[in-house]
Amino acid sequence: MSSAAASSTDMQFFSDLVRSGSLSAAARELQVSTAAVSKRLAQLEARLGVPLLHRTTRRIGVTAEGETYLQHARRILAEIEAAEGELRGTRAQARGLLRVNATLGFGRMHVAPLIAGFARKHPQVDVQLQLSANPPALAEDSFDVCVRFGEPPDARVIARRLAPNRRLLCAAPAYLARHGTPEEPQDLLEHGLIAIRQGNDPYGVLKLRAGRKTETVKVRGRLSTNDGEVAVHWALAGHGIVLRAEWDVARYLRSGRLRPVLENWLAPPADIYAVYPAAQAHTARVRLFVEHLAAHFGSAAL
Repeated sequence: MSSAAASSTDMQFFSDLVRSGSLSAAARELQVSTAAVSKRLAQLEARLGVPLLHRTTRRIGVTAEGETYLQHARRILAEIEAAEGELRGTRAQARGLLRVNATLGFGRMHVAPLIAGFARKHPQVDVQLQLSANPPALAEDSFDVCVRFGEPPDARVIARRLAPNRRLLCAAPAYLARHGTPEEPQDLLEHGLIAIRQGNDPYGVLKLRAGRKTETVKVRGRLSTNDGEVAVHWALAGHGIVLRAEWDVARYLRSGRLRPVLENWLAPPADIYAVYPAAQAHTARVRLFVEHLAAHFGSAAL
């Protein structure tokens, strides 16, 4: 085996090892013993002359040198895949593992069905969907594409806007009949707000805007959750007012099960983005999946 081929093989091995999260998990995926994985890692580190991982009994951590090697390895592997695809004339053929992350409720309702359709079109792609309350950090190396609300403040990833997405205050008619309908933001102080603990937004703080006027309201409620779908169901049951993305409540607003509150006051938007590391941008599976998402959200009606 040539030194170039050996290097690319080592890069793929290290990339797979970091993705697996532990030596034993990598051994299961590679169908070898844990000792064999440990030995190969030691040989790679000896060849490079630097430690790539911190090892514990259950987990591995990437060193600063390992992070540098990983970033270059993934970029090089992606470029090799793209080049080989073009030479074979199959640039549009996606293959390999695609790791997708999305938020809990939105992922179940909107992303999971799209993955099923994508998998039917691309049978050589294996898709892993992870749902979480908050987007994972880029350093965790846990996704190839993350579908999230809001553009991430990180230059190391590419963010493609898929669709606009307003955040709306709404409540069940029964709740509004019992407690009245707020007419100004400060009226919310007299109401129960169903809080969603997600992201870095201050808990219980609403920032609203109407034209040039802005209001910040510190509200309290008896119910809170990190799952937006749970919060919406509590609102449907008449337990309070909820601030939720339009994509999640549009069908309830159309049916009348929820009614908008303070319609003239806007919360900061939560536009939908597909986020992916720059190193993955040239792989067919990532590129085609992002196009698949964009085609759906660009044409879908709320």
